[in-house]
Amino acid sequence: MRLVLQRVTGASVRVSGKIVADIDTGLLVLVGFGAEDGDAITPVMYKMIEKMLDLRIFSDDTGKMNRSLRDITGDILLVSQFTLYASCRKGRRPSFSDAAPPDVATRLFDCFVTDVATRHNGKTASGIFGADMDVSLTNQGPVTIVLDSRDFSE
Repeated sequence: MRLVLQRVTGASVRVSGKIVADIDTGLLVLVGFGAEDGDAITPVMYKMIEKMLDLRIFSDDTGKMNRSLRDITGDILLVSQFTLYASCRKGRRPSFSDAAPPDVATRLFDCFVTDVATRHNGKTASGIFGADMDVSLTNQGPVTIVLDSRDFSE
């Protein structure tokens, strides 16, 4: 699993011109599942969720990154993105063979959204899996952090 966390002052997702999800201050998280992730949420994925919610990447009163999403009761917007598993090693067209199959990724994303919502005390919103989405954001900082399941051990 790969997560791209972006600290935002606002973000939204549109599908067919209609806003389907939006948040204020918090995190926009692009979520990708790889073929090696299996077909169920694993302990590593739970660790990544906790890390995402507890990373101190929001500013305190002195301007230092000392607060987590939980500390500020910020919002979170989760957007599925299989292109996080693009391989550009050969040719000019990316290969997505390392991404989880759509039926598996759909199940994993749904479980991921549900688990984040139960662990997070702020607003949790999500895009629509498989939809052609227009994502808008105001990246604050900018702060962008990548979490990869290969970096977390069971």
